[in-house]
Amino acid sequence: METANLYSLFKECSRVSTDSRAIEGGEMFFALKGENFDGNQYALKALELGARYAVVNEGTPASQSGDSRVIPVRDTLEALQALARYHRENSFVGGKRITVVGLTGTNGKTTTKELITRVLSAKYNVAATKGNLNNDIGVPLSLLSIGEDTEIAVIEMGANHPDDIFKLVNVCEPDFGLITNVGKAHLLGFGSFDGVKRAKGQLYDYIAGHGGEIFLNADDPDLTAMAADRNLYVRANLYGIHYQGATVLPSSAEHPYLRIRLSDGTLVETNLAGAYNATNVAAAIAVGRYFGVSLEDAIQAVCSYVPKNNRSQMEKTGRNVLIEDAYNANPTSMAAALDNLDLVEADHKAAMIGDMRELGEESVAEHSKVLDKLLSMNLDLVCLVGEEFSKALQGRTEVKARWFATSDELASWLKENHVSGSTILVKGSRGIQMEKVIPEL
Repeated sequence: METANLYSLFKECSRVSTDSRAIEGGEMFFALKGENFDGNQYALKALELGARYAVVNEGTPASQSGDSRVIPVRDTLEALQALARYHRENSFVGGKRITVVGLTGTNGKTTTKELITRVLSAKYNVAATKGNLNNDIGVPLSLLSIGEDTEIAVIEMGANHPDDIFKLVNVCEPDFGLITNVGKAHLLGFGSFDGVKRAKGQLYDYIAGHGGEIFLNADDPDLTAMAADRNLYVRANLYGIHYQGATVLPSSAEHPYLRIRLSDGTLVETNLAGAYNATNVAAAIAVGRYFGVSLEDAIQAVCSYVPKNNRSQMEKTGRNVLIEDAYNANPTSMAAALDNLDLVEADHKAAMIGDMRELGEESVAEHSKVLDKLLSMNLDLVCLVGEEFSKALQGRTEVKARWFATSDELASWLKENHVSGSTILVKGSRGIQMEKVIPEL
């Protein structure tokens, strides 16, 4: 079926769904197929539950059911992406195509997206990526959430492989681009730090080739060089803590959250843990100011944002102060989190650190750097989790740390060995599930 014809049917539907369990009625169900699932098996069930149409792969039993509500296509994922791009191109505000702000980066994507969305929502009706649904399925679904009353869309794009961003920008066709930073993550997929820069830089490539603009952290030498290489500096809206003369204030037990004093003396008091979030705040304010949100409204929006899902969260328990950043970890974000813990003014501090995944040949070396950093810090307790730290610890007798194979083992140990009166960083890659130790702290 032609995309234009599919789009006509889409306009009859309440929304798009790729999960038959989430059908409420009136949806266009896309039967996606992955390594461990096949939505084609549930297409007819989705129709029974109230979906208006089901888009399935040709040649499947569902495609041969004879039900007029079943729409066979060559590839359901390609059809979903084509539909999303068509919707993006046919969504207008005031006679002009809707504005799309696209962002990517090694760290801080989701937090920055949430902050930008909060700030822009002070003036506009905003459609944005839900959670961290930033892949080849999540980006189309985010675009398809653009409604008739939407004025701006904020689309987050993630990447694990060299051509991921290239594919995603050609779906969402951003008018503005923002890269939060470039660092060492997913080296197994990108090959090297230069590979990371090339992959993330595909957002800049698209903007440069289509006459768009970027929001650029002027304090970041890697990003400024990447922008200059593409002749984008002249189309860059600059921001940055140092560039704008702002100051990040030290955190303490009395003031545990990120606080920024702007050059005019204005104090920005957030609910975010970690000085590394200062540039994310600066980015959100810069985007808001560009689109006409007043500084006062932008600051209020930033300060009202409360993070969740173990991203830059601060929690005071009955015994400790926790810096919960357990959603993900890579060398760049780990270094930033440890630097932040080092700067925290507290009598007692501890670190509960899990493995960083997908680092390939650099894994042992990068975990050894974490050990070096931990050695330089004044910590009462260090607990390490995972096989990669086990390898890095071999021969490192000077490192006074407790090692556990899994987060469950650490949680069990903490249940018997209570830690109290400490400020504790909890961080690790998603697969290590460091959030399991939080109830014991």
